[in-house]
Amino acid sequence: MAAWLASRGYPVHPLAPGAKTPAANCRECTGRRHSPEACPCHAEGRWCHGFHAATTDLDTLREWWRREPEFGIGVACGAAGLVVIDVDAHSGELPDRQRLLPGIPIDDRVDLTGLQSGFDTLALLAAHRSRPDPCEDASTLRVRTPSGGMHIWYRAPKGGPRLRCSSGSSSRVALAWQVDVRAEGGYIVAPTTRTAAGAYEALPGARLPAPLPLWLTAELVRTGHADSPASPAAPDGPSAAAGTPQRLPVSGKRREAGRRLLSGLLEEVGSCGASPSGTAFSEKLNRAAFTAGGLVAGGHLDAAEGRSLLLEAADRARPHQSRRNVLIVDSGLRAGSDRPIHPKERT
Repeated sequence: MAAWLASRGYPVHPLAPGAKTPAANCRECTGRRHSPEACPCHAEGRWCHGFHAATTDLDTLREWWRREPEFGIGVACGAAGLVVIDVDAHSGELPDRQRLLPGIPIDDRVDLTGLQSGFDTLALLAAHRSRPDPCEDASTLRVRTPSGGMHIWYRAPKGGPRLRCSSGSSSRVALAWQVDVRAEGGYIVAPTTRTAAGAYEALPGARLPAPLPLWLTAELVRTGHADSPASPAAPDGPSAAAGTPQRLPVSGKRREAGRRLLSGLLEEVGSCGASPSGTAFSEKLNRAAFTAGGLVAGGHLDAAEGRSLLLEAADRARPHQSRRNVLIVDSGLRAGSDRPIHPKERT
C-alpha cells in the first residue's frame, strides 16, 4: 500500500508497528532539539520527525519496510494535497450546544436527544446547509477506523487557501464537535494499517479522494482553518489577487450575459446582510465566486470587475469579516476557473 500511495503522488512515512503514531527518531535526533524541516537525517534516508520525512521515493520506502515489515503507513496531508475529515465516535458528555457547531447557534428548542458522536454533528452540519452527509459520500475514499470512526479523504482545493489541522474538541478552531480535520501540518493513517485496536479498512465506494466539496471548503474557511490571505488588490489595479483567473476585458453581449448570470447570485449574497447568522452566507458567496471564475474563464466577465463585485456584496453583508470574505472569493474564483461557463447571450 505504501508503494501504491507513493506512485500516485502521496508522500508516506512509517508508523510504529501496532500503533498510529510515527516511528521513533534515530538516536541522533532523539532528545536533540532541531528543526524537523532541516533535519540532516532526511537526506540520508531516515524517517525522523514523522510526516516531515514523508517521501514518494520508492527505493527509500522499500528500504524502510525491508528493515521493519510491520510498519504502519502514514500520509503527510499537506504535501499530498489532502484534507481529511476525521469523524470520531468516542463516548463522552455532550458539550454546551453552542460548541457542537462552532459559529452556528442551535436554538434551545432543538431536541438533541441521541446526538453522541461526530457522525451526528457532521450530519447536523450538512443538514443545516442542505447538503449530503459526507459520511455517506461514496464518491471519495472513506476509511473505517478501529475505534468505529471514519476518515473521509478529499483533495484540497486547487489553488485555494491552505487549510490546516484542527481538533473537534478545540474551543478556538473546529469544524464540529468530535470532528477533527487533518490537513497542512498533519498526517493521516492509511488504509490496511493495523494497530493493536484493529485495522483501518477502506469502505465500499471510491478508492481515491474526490475534490473537497465547495460547501465544506466554505465551512473550513468560516471556522478559521484557512491561512490568512494576502492583502486584496485594488479593484481598479492592474490585476486581481495572485492566483485568481485572469482574462482580457470583455465587452458587449458577452459581458451582458455574464453580468446577468452573476447578478442573481450576488443578490443572494447581499441579502444575508439582513441576518447576522443562519443564512448560509459562506456557501452563497462561494457559489457566486465559483460561477464568476467560470464566467471569467469563458470570456464573459472581466476578472477584476468580477472580484470587485463579489467583495462589494460580501462586505456589504458581512463587513466585520473582510479578510475571510477575500479567502472565500479568491478560492471560489480559482476553483471556478477550471470550468468555463458560456451563458446564452440575448439577441
